[in-house]
Amino acid sequence: MSRTIKSTGIVLLVMLCAACAVRSPHKEANDTLEPVNRAVYKFNDVFDRAILKPVAQGYQRYVPATARTGVRNFYSNLGEPVNIVNNFLQAKPKDALSDTMRFGFNTIFGVFGLVDVATGWGLEKHDEDFGQTFGVWGFGEGWYLVLPFLGPSTVRDAAGIPLAWRLNPVNRRTEGYTTAALVGVFMVSKRADLLSATEVLDTAALDKYVQVREAWRQKRWYDIHDGNPPEPDFFDEELFKD
Repeated sequence: MSRTIKSTGIVLLVMLCAACAVRSPHKEANDTLEPVNRAVYKFNDVFDRAILKPVAQGYQRYVPATARTGVRNFYSNLGEPVNIVNNFLQAKPKDALSDTMRFGFNTIFGVFGLVDVATGWGLEKHDEDFGQTFGVWGFGEGWYLVLPFLGPSTVRDAAGIPLAWRLNPVNRRTEGYTTAALVGVFMVSKRADLLSATEVLDTAALDKYVQVREAWRQKRWYDIHDGNPPEPDFFDEELFKD
């Protein structure tokens, strides 16, 4: 598994370098692989409707809110090492120090992150990843990708997945069924948090594939600029087609 992840990372990084000339989003997405992406999107949608969404609905219905919050906090805490590294890579030492303290306090005093004590102590939560770092460094999006199970991405963002995987404490210290179970619970927890959002999407009359693609790209542009992006110039005209 580790060797496969490394090989995939090398391929994606080479593709990322080929896309580095594009420094900001296009008016239209670089969806060269749209036929393949739509097929993967359909596969993900079928998997979601048949398995993931029903399980998430049951999780939300039968698991107490306090327990769901604890699960959410636990996985959020596991993501702090990625936040810390990427804050350093983006030249944000203050945020990196804050996230290091968050990780330590929540792990020790919050019972391995089940309780988010750090936020109450004034340590703001940050969400950084390698895709954002590559964007800050000036790499373009590259091709838009829809990944099996993971959903929307780009070459730039996909290149960071193997790096984030290596930094996650769970992936470094568990293997086999334990890792699979932890990843499964994470997916169900995240899906439960998105139930209301997907209900809105399901009622839309426009092309859902295009809606998801453009909404995701806009959010990533927003994330890269820490919530204060320049005027966006990538609204896809396909959104407004009949």
